[in-house]
Amino acid sequence: MPNNPASSSELPLAGLRVLELAAVLAGPQVGQFLAELGAEVIKIEPPAGDVTRSWKTAAEPAGTDVSAYFACANWGKQSVVVDLRTAVGLATVHRLAAQADIVLASYKPGDAEKLQVDYATLRQQNPRLIYGQITGYGPQEPRAGYDAVVQAEAGFMHLNGEPGQPPLKMPVALMDLLAAHQLKEGLLTALYRRERTGQGTLVQVSLWEAGLASLANQGSTYLVTGHDPQPLGSAHPSIVPYGTVYQGADGVRLILAVGSDRQFQDLCASLERPEWATDARFAANGARVQHRLELELLLAARIGEVSGAALLAALERRGVPAGAVRTVGEALRQPAAAAMLLPPTPAFPHQGLRTVAFRSPDWPVAEALGAPPTLGDHAATLGDA
Repeated sequence: MPNNPASSSELPLAGLRVLELAAVLAGPQVGQFLAELGAEVIKIEPPAGDVTRSWKTAAEPAGTDVSAYFACANWGKQSVVVDLRTAVGLATVHRLAAQADIVLASYKPGDAEKLQVDYATLRQQNPRLIYGQITGYGPQEPRAGYDAVVQAEAGFMHLNGEPGQPPLKMPVALMDLLAAHQLKEGLLTALYRRERTGQGTLVQVSLWEAGLASLANQGSTYLVTGHDPQPLGSAHPSIVPYGTVYQGADGVRLILAVGSDRQFQDLCASLERPEWATDARFAANGARVQHRLELELLLAARIGEVSGAALLAALERRGVPAGAVRTVGEALRQPAAAAMLLPPTPAFPHQGLRTVAFRSPDWPVAEALGAPPTLGDHAATLGDA
């Protein structure tokens, strides 16, 4: 049986078969995304398994092959162990690919061709096949892609630090996740095209280009002004106050996201400092950007005198964007986070995190998914594939 108990005909991708030859995070994130929408996802693993099975924190049991890292991207899948270096293993993958709608692959450029699981090979038996290929730097660049390296090379680490301090890597594999989102968009585009033409296609995504595409206003700032954006900590280069962390007298840490002059006036009123809103240095956002340091010092001193919790409540009443700085656990324990959590299963007694964050009134949300599979858990299903 498939490892997706929610694969009812009501889910939008029910009946879609996905063959996952990808490992680590970007490709598997796409696989779980498709599983949450009803697709059957068969994860092909080498005899040693996806490497993330062994990426465990000190708090995890040494004996499990379902690490927390592996669990973040592998709910709802079947795990089948295949050695592609053998004739039997290769024949198994070719048979599955001939019946698949989508193949996900994340081999270093050239390796899929050597293993005979590249798009050109697999499409010979399945012209409707959509092949999603993830690389580090594009199909012509032989370098393997590693998230931390691409974070550094694409400018993110330089921007993600305090002025005068060393660059910082993002605390999640952001380039992998951005590439996963790009591949989802490409695959859905390819599915739409296949509905019109009947033909499959190759969709290629690189961590490098996904990172560059996500530089957004920082990239545009360089292209428009010729000035290289510099690190500002959590502050915003063109909006003040926006993103800086403050701490109230009660120890509550918070940030402000004041995007308009009216919001700034309401902030000043909440802080009982209405005169700041008429000060020529602060009355308009452009002036606040020019006098960032003076305003930040005033805000930090005043917020440090009041209750952070009370200030957040007052700002919410006035419609001023602000929020508490939470830990991951605090965020996931919020009532508003409940809809994004997958229920535990007998095989994996821990909640999971959904990858699908959109909703539609015209189809349901998968209430549950099969647990992240242990290695080779579904070999018996190959006979029915």
